[in-house]
Parts: sequence; structure tokens; C-alpha cells
Amino acid sequence: MERDATAVSINGALMYPDMTIVENASTSKDLSTLVTAVSTAGLVGTLNSEGPFTVFAPTNDAFAALPAGTVESLLEPENKEKLSGILTYHVVSGKVMAGDLSKMIEDGKGSTTFTTVNGKNLTAMLVDGKVTIKDALGGTATVTTADVKQSNGVVHVIDQVLLPSK
Repeated sequence: MERDATAVSINGALMYPDMTIVENASTSKDLSTLVTAVSTAGLVGTLNSEGPFTVFAPTNDAFAALPAGTVESLLEPENKEKLSGILTYHVVSGKVMAGDLSKMIEDGKGSTTFTTVNGKNLTAMLVDGKVTIKDALGGTATVTTADVKQSNGVVHVIDQVLLPSK
């Protein structure tokens, strides 16, 4: 089977559209912190399910940019619920491709707000021609790789971790 024609590379790791979000992310060294967090939060089964889901996937560098000790603290068993809340803040039900998101931004006259799986809102806008996502605390993440198709949705790689309101 010729898979490479439809695969997208995330820093050398090929993401195949016939694999799930977790299966693909597990092959990328740039998404290893995300995979560890998803596993620790008990969300592997959810993100391996049929979906579809749209995931804004922070890179390892995005997690590393959080204040010192934050990731280690979130991975502690007593913080599982908080970690799960942060991770589900990066997930939207349904498959939202970059073109769909750009049209929603255009229709919204410069921005669009959508509800994540954790029930909180994110706002998307175009900044310097790139899709930027703003979280509840005013932090922003830029989509660095869009439309990474998965068997159960789509992944958009982002350069910052999005944080829901307290």
C-alpha cells in the first residue's frame, strides 16, 4: 500500500490519514510530551475512538515554554483532573479543516469562537495570514502545521499550550 503520498510530516515523523490521532502522535518526537500527558490524563481511549475530533496539538517546545515545573506538576496523579481539563481544551468535536476555520473567521468578520470538549471557548483569528487561537486567559497559539488528517479527525499543530479559565 502506498501510504506516503497522503502522509504529512511533522519534523520527519509521517502522520498517516488511516491511523488515529494517538497512533500518529506517538510516532512524533515533537509531540511526545502531549502523548505522555494524554496517557497520564486517561484520554488515550477517547482520542483513539471514532470521533471525529479536531485537535490543536501543542509541541514539546510549547509545553517547555510553560513556567518551570508546570508540566511535571500536571503529570502528578493528584492533578489528573486539571491536566484532563487542559488537554480537552485543545479538542473540538467534529472535523474542522483549516479552510473551514478560515471561512468561519471570515464569516465572523475577523474572528470566530467555538466550544471545546471541556465546555470552554477558544477564539480563532487570522494574524499575519496565519490562524491564531486565543485562549480564555488571553494567551495565543499559532497553527504551525494545519490539516494533518487522521482516521478519526484532524490535527493542527500549535506553538503554545492553550489554557482554560480557572
